[in-house]
Amino acid sequence: MIALFAADALGGHGDTTDPAAYEDYLRAFRTIQSSPDQTLYVAEFRGEVVGTFQTMITTSLTGRGSSSMIIEAVQTRSDLRGQGIGAAMINFCIAEAKSRGMRLVQLTSNALRKDAHRFYERLGFKPSHLGFKMALK
Repeated sequence: MIALFAADALGGHGDTTDPAAYEDYLRAFRTIQSSPDQTLYVAEFRGEVVGTFQTMITTSLTGRGSSSMIIEAVQTRSDLRGQGIGAAMINFCIAEAKSRGMRLVQLTSNALRKDAHRFYERLGFKPSHLGFKMALK
Protein backbone atom coordinates (compact mmCIF):
# COMPACT_ATOMS: atom_id res chain seq x y z
CA MET A 1 0.00 0.00 0.00
CA ILE A 2 2.77 2.41 0.87
CA ALA A 3 4.27 1.87 -2.57
CA LEU A 4 0.97 3.01 -4.15
CA PHE A 5 1.15 6.29 -2.25
CA ALA A 6 4.88 6.74 -2.85
CA ALA A 7 4.39 6.30 -6.61
CA ASP A 8 2.01 9.28 -6.65
CA ALA A 9 4.19 12.22 -7.65
CA LEU A 10 1.21 14.57 -8.05
CA GLY A 11 -0.18 14.08 -4.55
CA GLY A 12 2.70 15.84 -2.83
CA HIS A 13 2.19 14.01 0.45
CA GLY A 14 5.84 13.04 0.87
CA ASP A 15 5.12 9.32 0.92
CA THR A 16 8.10 7.04 0.60
CA THR A 17 9.07 3.39 0.68
CA ASP A 18 12.15 4.27 2.74
CA PRO A 19 12.25 1.78 5.65
CA ALA A 20 12.99 4.67 8.01
CA ALA A 21 9.41 5.91 7.46
CA TYR A 22 7.80 2.55 8.26
CA GLU A 23 7.05 3.48 11.89
CA ASP A 24 5.11 6.57 10.72
CA TYR A 25 2.86 4.39 8.57
CA LEU A 26 2.50 1.80 11.32
CA ARG A 27 1.46 4.50 13.81
CA ALA A 28 -1.17 5.78 11.36
CA PHE A 29 -2.43 2.26 10.70
CA ARG A 30 -2.86 1.64 14.42
CA THR A 31 -4.80 4.89 14.81
CA ILE A 32 -7.12 3.99 11.93
CA GLN A 33 -7.50 0.43 13.20
CA SER A 34 -8.49 1.59 16.69
CA SER A 35 -11.14 4.06 15.49
CA PRO A 36 -14.73 2.85 15.14
CA ASP A 37 -15.33 5.62 12.58
CA GLN A 38 -12.42 4.88 10.23
CA THR A 39 -11.87 1.92 7.94
CA LEU A 40 -8.94 1.19 5.66
CA TYR A 41 -9.57 -1.00 2.61
CA VAL A 42 -7.23 -2.78 0.22
CA ALA A 43 -8.33 -3.91 -3.24
CA GLU A 44 -6.69 -7.12 -4.41
CA PHE A 45 -6.64 -8.80 -7.79
CA ARG A 46 -4.95 -12.14 -8.38
CA GLY A 47 -3.21 -11.89 -5.02
CA GLU A 48 -1.74 -8.44 -5.66
CA VAL A 49 -2.63 -5.11 -4.06
CA VAL A 50 -4.13 -3.00 -6.84
CA GLY A 51 -5.79 -0.21 -4.90
CA THR A 52 -6.64 1.24 -1.54
CA PHE A 53 -9.02 3.72 0.06
CA GLN A 54 -10.13 4.82 3.48
CA THR A 55 -13.53 5.85 4.81
CA MET A 56 -14.39 8.02 7.77
CA ILE A 57 -17.80 8.60 9.29
CA THR A 58 -18.54 12.03 10.64
CA THR A 59 -21.67 13.27 12.37
CA SER A 60 -22.56 16.95 12.30
CA LEU A 61 -25.27 19.11 13.78
CA THR A 62 -25.99 20.35 10.26
CA GLY A 63 -28.35 18.21 8.24
CA ARG A 64 -30.37 17.61 11.41
CA GLY A 65 -27.59 15.67 13.05
CA SER A 66 -26.98 13.33 10.15
CA SER A 67 -23.88 11.31 9.43
CA SER A 68 -21.77 11.38 6.27
CA MET A 69 -19.05 9.21 4.83
CA ILE A 70 -15.78 10.80 3.76
CA ILE A 71 -13.70 8.88 1.25
CA GLU A 72 -9.97 9.52 1.54
CA ALA A 73 -6.62 8.25 0.24
CA VAL A 74 -8.00 6.67 -2.94
CA GLN A 75 -5.24 5.09 -5.02
CA THR A 76 -5.31 2.63 -7.89
CA ARG A 77 -2.10 1.12 -9.18
CA SER A 78 -1.09 3.33 -12.11
CA ASP A 79 -0.62 0.47 -14.59
CA LEU A 80 -4.17 -0.75 -13.90
CA ARG A 81 -6.11 2.49 -14.14
CA GLY A 82 -9.04 2.52 -16.52
CA GLN A 83 -9.96 -1.10 -15.79
CA GLY A 84 -12.79 -0.47 -13.32
CA ILE A 85 -10.86 -0.93 -10.08
CA GLY A 86 -11.38 2.64 -8.91
CA ALA A 87 -15.06 2.55 -9.85
CA ALA A 88 -15.51 -0.70 -7.91
CA MET A 89 -13.86 0.86 -4.84
CA ILE A 90 -15.98 4.02 -4.97
CA ASN A 91 -19.19 2.11 -5.69
CA PHE A 92 -18.41 -0.07 -2.67
CA CYS A 93 -18.20 3.10 -0.54
CA ILE A 94 -21.49 4.41 -1.89
CA ALA A 95 -23.26 1.11 -1.21
CA GLU A 96 -21.78 0.95 2.28
CA ALA A 97 -22.90 4.51 3.05
CA LYS A 98 -26.41 3.79 1.80
CA SER A 99 -26.65 0.61 3.86
CA ARG A 100 -25.64 2.58 6.96
CA GLY A 101 -28.17 5.37 6.33
CA MET A 102 -25.63 8.10 5.62
CA ARG A 103 -26.88 11.47 4.38
CA LEU A 104 -24.11 11.80 1.81
CA VAL A 105 -20.76 10.58 0.59
CA GLN A 106 -18.04 13.15 0.00
CA LEU A 107 -14.42 13.34 -1.01
CA THR A 108 -11.81 15.85 -1.98
CA SER A 109 -9.44 15.66 -4.91
CA ASN A 110 -6.25 17.55 -5.63
CA ALA A 111 -7.12 20.52 -7.86
CA LEU A 112 -4.51 19.35 -10.41
CA ARG A 113 -6.14 15.92 -10.89
CA LYS A 114 -8.41 16.74 -13.83
CA ASP A 115 -8.70 13.06 -14.87
CA ALA A 116 -9.78 12.13 -11.35
CA HIS A 117 -12.37 14.91 -11.36
CA ARG A 118 -13.91 13.56 -14.57
CA PHE A 119 -13.84 10.06 -13.05
CA TYR A 120 -15.70 11.18 -9.91
CA GLU A 121 -18.23 13.15 -11.94
CA ARG A 122 -18.91 10.07 -14.12
CA LEU A 123 -19.73 8.21 -10.90
CA GLY A 124 -22.27 10.87 -9.90
CA PHE A 125 -20.27 13.23 -7.68
CA LYS A 126 -20.82 16.95 -8.10
CA PRO A 127 -18.19 19.63 -7.42
CA SER A 128 -20.12 21.58 -4.80
CA HIS A 129 -17.65 23.15 -2.35
CA LEU A 130 -14.28 24.81 -2.41
CA GLY A 131 -11.79 23.28 0.03
CA PHE A 132 -9.01 24.98 1.93
CA LYS A 133 -5.95 23.50 3.62
CA MET A 134 -3.19 24.82 5.84
CA ALA A 135 -0.02 22.77 6.12
CA LEU A 136 1.24 22.60 9.70
CA LYS A 137 4.33 20.41 9.18
